[in-house]
Amino acid sequence: MLEALYKKNKKGRFDALAYIIMAIFVILVIRLFYLQIMDGEYYHTKAEGNRLRMVSVTAARGVMYDRNGQIVAGSRPAYTVSIVPTGKDIDPAELQRLATMLNIKPETIQSKIAAHKGGYEPIRLATDITMDRVTMIEEHRHELPGVSIEVEPLRYYPYDSLASQLFGYVGEVSEDELNEIKTEDPETTVGPGTILGRSGLEKMYDDVLRGIDGGKQVEVDATGRPVAEVGRKDTIPGRDIHLTIDLPLQKAAEKAVADQLASLRSQGIPARGAAVVAMDPNTGAVLAMVSAPGFNPNWFARGITSAQWNQLNTDPNHPFDNKVISGEYPPGSPFKIVTGAAALELKKVTPNEMIFDSGRHWLIDKRNAEGEALGWLDFNTALAKSDNVYFYEMGNRVGIEELDRFAKLFGLGEKTGIKLYGESSGNLASPEYKRKVFDQDWYLGETFDAAIGQSFTLVTPIQMAVLMSEVANGGIRYQPYVVSRIDNSDGTPAEIFGPKKIGVLQVSKTVMDLIRNALRDVTAEGGTAGSLFKGWPIEIAGKTGTAENATGRDHGWFVAYAPYDKPRIVVVALVEQGSFGAGSAGPIVKDVLAEYFHINEGKTPAGNAVNTAANGGNTATTNGAATTGQGSSATTGDTTNSTNNMTNTTEDTVTGPKAP
Repeated sequence: MLEALYKKNKKGRFDALAYIIMAIFVILVIRLFYLQIMDGEYYHTKAEGNRLRMVSVTAARGVMYDRNGQIVAGSRPAYTVSIVPTGKDIDPAELQRLATMLNIKPETIQSKIAAHKGGYEPIRLATDITMDRVTMIEEHRHELPGVSIEVEPLRYYPYDSLASQLFGYVGEVSEDELNEIKTEDPETTVGPGTILGRSGLEKMYDDVLRGIDGGKQVEVDATGRPVAEVGRKDTIPGRDIHLTIDLPLQKAAEKAVADQLASLRSQGIPARGAAVVAMDPNTGAVLAMVSAPGFNPNWFARGITSAQWNQLNTDPNHPFDNKVISGEYPPGSPFKIVTGAAALELKKVTPNEMIFDSGRHWLIDKRNAEGEALGWLDFNTALAKSDNVYFYEMGNRVGIEELDRFAKLFGLGEKTGIKLYGESSGNLASPEYKRKVFDQDWYLGETFDAAIGQSFTLVTPIQMAVLMSEVANGGIRYQPYVVSRIDNSDGTPAEIFGPKKIGVLQVSKTVMDLIRNALRDVTAEGGTAGSLFKGWPIEIAGKTGTAENATGRDHGWFVAYAPYDKPRIVVVALVEQGSFGAGSAGPIVKDVLAEYFHINEGKTPAGNAVNTAANGGNTATTNGAATTGQGSSATTGDTTNSTNNMTNTTEDTVTGPKAP
């Protein structure tokens, strides 16, 4: 009986052990099924990731050509150093060794590795390293596991800062940007390491220029060092674009700006920056575009340093801003073109009516610059000499509502439509604007200011180029453009862009002929720019301007087209805090025109006209002191103005002196 009981207990223990073993076996089978079937894809990928790496290969961006086929933005081969992430912290000794070889701070490398959010894609540490550093890294490759050197196409701007705001710059996509892009477009070709356009044409035409990155699959050893390539996906280069920019003219404009700013500063004139645009008035094609100061986009292509970034980001003259399209300034005396057109078209004045300039207006004590008095003036002489008193009276007769309407007819107060990011619309002085912003009434003194391009009116240089083009070509408003063609991958044209007519100026030919004649006389003897173009072989039509600036010296304007009889080019120049327009902006325009027409005469010294008769009434003054509407001042990019507290005068009850 005892033996039977023993056998029974023994059998029970054996059965329990068998059940335990079976349970363990079932658990192992279930776990194996889960690992192999349910999570098989994950662990297969992870295993392959420990052995294989996908290394992205950057596609070359499309080339930008000027109108003559010269490369203004392209690519060149450059050595790039990357490190393959292992999921572990980099060894401090390796970090220090690598930082020394690359001549960068260890913290910079550490931050780039820390910013990487998973995956096995190589992390780009340095771009465009020199051959001696390549050699050094290769010699110590055994001490730098996971570090590799690749040859990649690097965006290259052969003329450095030339047209930097227009061309723009590029930069590598960040992890956060990549996640955002993939969320918005799951089918995007943008991936880790992709180079994106950040500003200017690089950004505007990024989808054309970028291309599609490729990659290669490499086998790595236990240290993460590539040992063999097992697969490859070819890159697809970006497509090329052709610009309307004329490279020699662009260079001449850049040099003219640099020389003039240096000359003005040597005279104690601050001249903080400048904007220049040259345009074909018969098509709207932009031939040159300069915004100073600029920056070197090659800094960004190579990987900008903290010192370089701080230098640009803290510059009070805003080198990233394209002042041609985004800078907003009081137009000053060039606005007298609008005022004159309104007065003549509405028959508020006849071309031959003589108005007496005693140095001040008889209704309000607003005077000419320097307190000068020019006596009896007709329309032609008043515009050629830029007489303020005459145009105060034109503002008095026309009224602010009609001034505002005619400014809109010329295209002011709205964007020109040029295909670039960041264009500003400017602003037009009006009672509605003042009431909306300041909740105050409008006064006659402000109409006077508006008539000579002050008050709340702000314009961009590109708007003034369009306005002058309308004057030059007979009244057709063309949309400015800078890209003339986009190519297919094989170099054949995919899209061709040409003149786009967006409006016709509703001003009679008779009136415009009178304005053109007066603009020609601006550059003739006795005009405000007469000394500047004395002896020139072609006739120039232009207008000087000096626009008041509440935060510093006056801005200088010069707008022109040539030849007078058959216009081929419009040039507009604006010098921030450059003082009188003929002396600051005029020489820039002259140099650009000299390059365009191949005029090789001796150049006028850069600042020789600053204190000449070029001031000719371009700046309003009260009792000898410069003002805009007795205290109303417009600032660059800012429409904050003080207001005129003068009681309005009934316009139709008081008239000026009659001509003899």
